Amino acid sequence: MAVSKLKKLREVTVSPSVPAETMSGWIEQYTTYLRSECHLAENTVQAYRRDLVHMSQWLNGRSPTKITIRELTDFVGFLKGLKLAPSSISRHIVAIRMFYKFLQLEIAIQDNPAELLVSQKMWQRIPKVITVSAIEQFLMAPQRWDPLCLRDRAILELMYATGCRVSEVSNMTLNNIHFSEGYCLAEGKGNKQRVVPLGQRAIAALQDYLRQQRPALAHGRDLLAAPWIILSRSGRRLRREAIWELVKRYALRSGIDPDITPHTLRHSFATHLLAGGADLRIIQEMLGHASIQTTQIYTQVDSSRLKKVHQQFHPRA
Repeated sequence: MAVSKLKKLREVTVSPSVPAETMSGWIEQYTTYLRSECHLAENTVQAYRRDLVHMSQWLNGRSPTKITIRELTDFVGFLKGLKLAPSSISRHIVAIRMFYKFLQLEIAIQDNPAELLVSQKMWQRIPKVITVSAIEQFLMAPQRWDPLCLRDRAILELMYATGCRVSEVSNMTLNNIHFSEGYCLAEGKGNKQRVVPLGQRAIAALQDYLRQQRPALAHGRDLLAAPWIILSRSGRRLRREAIWELVKRYALRSGIDPDITPHTLRHSFATHLLAGGADLRIIQEMLGHASIQTTQIYTQVDSSRLKKVHQQFHPRA
């Protein structure tokens, strides 16, 4: 979320006449519920918690147990007014629905107004995808004069070859890679593991890094002390924020769209598979999507690409 949009949310202050600990207490209990009962990934838990904090600020001291569906709809309208991405608004709605389900379980409310809250259509904004030729330029951006060239190239190849989320790459361990079988295990949302094939180029890049650079980065630590594949200079797990910065740096160097993110590689992975004729259910499995509806967004991406080609080259377009 943009800083200016967060600032607008923070400008709404909580009324001093209502105890702040009431809503904050609910949010803390809700966070515990998401971890212990729903078994959501920590990144998702923190995202939902932030969404509820935004709602708390918007409530301006009103009790969440007294809110109607009309008021919840007003909050969604407020989020739209901030021009948030459809995906961000959708996540807010999911967080609110789960929160009110939690309030029902705690017998804080009888009727759940959030059940009537309408979801956003996730495909209102087509995700950014880069072309196969641009991907080739990008993957070759790390050069031999870069101090961690082999590690950085292994990261980029792994992300595009598997479509893994940046957090999944950051947390991947040596035990998750199976070179002889040609696949890796990715641990996604809800700690669910899935099998994702590795291409030959990704395998070669990873093996070069593991042989030539990782031992120095590990500083003599064994597998128990440093189990992760991708290590930082200090021998610890390379944080996802550092991978974001790395992707931005090499995008700028390769001369492709500087606005790409690690998730752009995930979108490109899925779209290129679909364009090559892969079955949508298989793509869903490799991406770790719980619902096929989430994966269907890539059919929108591919059809929009075909329309552009048709408009550019067809004489009657």
